[in-house]
Amino acid sequence: MAKFNEFQHVFSPIKVGNLTLKNRIQFSPMVCCLSNAAGEVTTEFVEFLGMQARTGAGLVTIGATPVDNDTGADAYGELDVTNDNKIPGLKRVSEEVHRYGAKLSIELVHSGRGSLPELLRKPYALAPSIIPTPGGPRKIKVMDQDDIDQVIKAYADCAERLVKADFDMAMIHAAHGNLIAQFLSPYTNKRNDYYGGSFENRARFGLELLQAVRERVGQSLALEMRISAEEMVEGGMELEETIEFIKLAQEYIDLVHVSVGLIVEHNKAAFWTMPPYYHAHCHNVKYAEAVKKDPDIKIPVTTVGSINTIKDAEEIIASGKADIVAMCRQLLADPETIKKAYRGEEGTTRPCLRCWEGCVGAVAFGGQVRCSINPVVGRETKYREIPLARRKKKVVVVGGGTAGMMATQTLVERGHEVVLMEKKDRLGGHLPEISALPFKGDLRAYLKWNVDTTMNCGAKILLNTEADEDSIRKENPDAIIIAVGSSPVELDIPGSDNENVHSVLDVDNGRVQVGSKVVVCGGGVSGMECALALAMEGKDVTVVDMIPVEQFAKDMVVATRPMLLYLLNQHKVKFIGEHKVLQFLKNGVEIEDRNWNHSIIEADTIVKAFGMRPNKELVERLGCIVPETYLVGDCDQAKNIQYANHSAFNVAVEV
Repeated sequence: MAKFNEFQHVFSPIKVGNLTLKNRIQFSPMVCCLSNAAGEVTTEFVEFLGMQARTGAGLVTIGATPVDNDTGADAYGELDVTNDNKIPGLKRVSEEVHRYGAKLSIELVHSGRGSLPELLRKPYALAPSIIPTPGGPRKIKVMDQDDIDQVIKAYADCAERLVKADFDMAMIHAAHGNLIAQFLSPYTNKRNDYYGGSFENRARFGLELLQAVRERVGQSLALEMRISAEEMVEGGMELEETIEFIKLAQEYIDLVHVSVGLIVEHNKAAFWTMPPYYHAHCHNVKYAEAVKKDPDIKIPVTTVGSINTIKDAEEIIASGKADIVAMCRQLLADPETIKKAYRGEEGTTRPCLRCWEGCVGAVAFGGQVRCSINPVVGRETKYREIPLARRKKKVVVVGGGTAGMMATQTLVERGHEVVLMEKKDRLGGHLPEISALPFKGDLRAYLKWNVDTTMNCGAKILLNTEADEDSIRKENPDAIIIAVGSSPVELDIPGSDNENVHSVLDVDNGRVQVGSKVVVCGGGVSGMECALALAMEGKDVTVVDMIPVEQFAKDMVVATRPMLLYLLNQHKVKFIGEHKVLQFLKNGVEIEDRNWNHSIIEADTIVKAFGMRPNKELVERLGCIVPETYLVGDCDQAKNIQYANHSAFNVAVEV
């Protein structure tokens, strides 16, 4: 029985301009790279947007879409709405989204100085002032009046095109350091003309643009503006001026979407915009609340940023902090999040990891959108419904870690008879150990969900069971999926048995005492996160590795690594790159540089973090029992949670 009254604010309609949304949840914008090379709508794109609408969200917003492809694109794979030839494809999307009772919007953007150099079709980027960005366009043209007029016209043209394509709303992107924000912010606007200097002048471009769009579309299209309440950089926009701009902008817009931060060039500012798991949940809400509570702001307010539960959304709206809650990653992780909350089944919701591996890690370099824990995302065309097996098989899954649990759940969903063998007395593999650090709360929540879901999925679960030829043959399986995981790499370094030398997993899980001065050997993700946790406790920490410092934690996703490096710097962790560990001493670590010079790093405690290796010996022992045998997860390649889940799903969905 539905428990509607628990979330009566979330599930109440809201008027936005002339538009009525069926509830207060917005699927916030993200680039998905599912259009083709020409920026045209594909079947995959339509199905992905259909999935977003089927979540039950009242408003679905397509991610960043340039109004000018010559100078304004900021990401690979963005949709093209810059000419009327695209209208038929856009109508396919609006028709699909409307089928499920959702309204459709799109985020219109010009990236200015943040444009991706590889996508520029002109020899320069446009900006209010010449302030280069690291890795950004080498040549920036200061916009003259003709440039300003052309960009404003481009926004209005695209908005009119959306009306023709039966869209309901357009989001004008004035946040995160894009072109409108560049004019508005004193950090990026150094002009001394009609569009620079005073707040009135800096606001002029954005207000002229909003006015032009409104005049072009009238009331046939609702308008939302996305803005950073604060840019989180010295000299950038701050809340007081942002509120003043919203007061002026509300003459032309129907909804204001309050975000925070600046994506381009600043690690600290970017992780407010794209928060990884190091960041607290709901961290931007206070800024939306400040906007909402200003008596002179009369339009509805949307908040966004690591809001992962409908319970949190309900509290935000019920307490008057915002009118609408925007979510994205959680709705990818579990597209049933909203419906489960409505039915009173929140406890079965698969929680987002906030890892950014698939939803940004791939898309940032032109790959199609994926989710680390939901392998269907971006592949709705093929796996909108998990296919029932044509022939029911008995399948033995060996190993109850991430890959083994995904394989088991998928096989059962397909109708197979499944036996899961796990040698330990619990499921989870390495997840319990790698989720122990204080900032891994999202991973701990996922672990609990995954274990509970697997234990209750209908498979036969055999804990404390060492899989061997006899135990497997006793089950008489048609197929075997081997998911026996990985083990820490052990290097033959003198002194490894010293009492002050410990594995990273033992340190992370508090199984050993750690002194005040620590050397972490290994600059990979596990070593760097261990170093951060120890430094947060007040330890003096040094990380050493053979690779250059610039490559430390290089396997982390582009949106997560900058915040890790920033936090490590804030906690004064020291890095030593291009040095080989020669031996572990009772008072430290002896290292050698590229010129064979030796030195000693003093330490009370030494942490070994040399990575993981596949358990190949177990694979060889189990790999020839039946002809239909598959390897998945770390025992095939020791990578990450996304690889473990996807490799297991890809096999199980076809067995």
